[in-house]
Amino acid sequence: MRGIGGSSAAVELAAIHKDLSHVKPITATEREQRRHQACRLMQEQGIAALVLTASTSLYYFTGLSWYQSERMVGAVLTREGKLIFVSPAFEDSKLRETLGQEADIRLWEEDESPYALVAQMLADEKLSGTVALDEAAPFFIAEGLRHSLAGFNLINGMVVTAACRMHKSANEIALMQAAKNITLEVHKRAARILREGISSFEVADFINQAHRAYGGSSSTFCIVSFGLPTSIPHGPDGVQFLKEGDMVLIDTGCMIERYHSDITRSYVFGEPTARQRSMWNLEKEAQAAAFDAAQLGVPCEEVDLAARRVLEAAGLGPGYKTPGLPHRTGHGIGLDIHEWTYLVKGNKTPLAQGMCFSNEPMICLDGEFGIRLEDHFYMSELGPRWFTEQSYAVDDPFGAPN
Repeated sequence: MRGIGGSSAAVELAAIHKDLSHVKPITATEREQRRHQACRLMQEQGIAALVLTASTSLYYFTGLSWYQSERMVGAVLTREGKLIFVSPAFEDSKLRETLGQEADIRLWEEDESPYALVAQMLADEKLSGTVALDEAAPFFIAEGLRHSLAGFNLINGMVVTAACRMHKSANEIALMQAAKNITLEVHKRAARILREGISSFEVADFINQAHRAYGGSSSTFCIVSFGLPTSIPHGPDGVQFLKEGDMVLIDTGCMIERYHSDITRSYVFGEPTARQRSMWNLEKEAQAAAFDAAQLGVPCEEVDLAARRVLEAAGLGPGYKTPGLPHRTGHGIGLDIHEWTYLVKGNKTPLAQGMCFSNEPMICLDGEFGIRLEDHFYMSELGPRWFTEQSYAVDDPFGAPN
């Protein structure tokens, strides 16, 4: 079991060295560039303004991170580039901690309507026609704006937000690389603490501590499955205990400057059976086929189909049937762990520079085990590039040195 077992949580945590000297946060200049791109898209599509609520997109465009509550906090970006924030009056000072004293913040009192305030702001700017609303806006905000903006055509803001966010800058890719590097090292250390009888909860707790020790956030999620439950894509409820011969599936991630990692490793604790080895090798083949298909200009769905063809040729599926691959091959990633666009049948979006994806064509074998190998890639000017390389072997997942 090369790289699996033989150590302890205490030993592995003590050996971690934190170094974030290479991490460079997103600057105000880059956020301004994002807004310029949004304005260009609005002008091309005849959109007067983009209304952002307390969402990831608000943070992406403005740097303001806010929790969603029953009170509307957000911003309006006009097609000419004017940025106006909307806030309850009593939150003014808190917003200015992030935005500064020069920010244009329009305030509403508790007995006033924030939606009427947005309507007045648009009137003051002499805007009419179409308004794009943040697709993450809660229904009550969408309804409030629909009534107050009765003279406007209210549309889904994805035509602006997604179009900007799915194309990552070099800085964004570097931040995700830093997060993924940490998570891959955490995976290696987690494999080394495995022993017969260890609980899935104990492994997950170690992974959380290790992410923090490296300087990442706490684990944003952590799926640890042993044996039969590895065939459940997002893991079972309750605790499990590791046995000799179990397939192990660990799927986890953290954040650096709010940019996500998300890596899955599957391997066997003990000597793999012929069935485990052959299915693991098939999973790796499907993952490689998806990567090879991900060329600039190719529709996203072709990446999914490439992985599925490998599995179906081996008798799995077809389609989303199990035994086989019951979900899409991959998702976009960035400030949200799942974001635009998706590697799934029917998605004709052409692959373009700056797009970032998971590559995880999981094999679910009902009543036996499951295998997911998940690495991520980004589209460079020359085609796909791995953030982290494929796993090495079912009994040597990290390519342990001789």
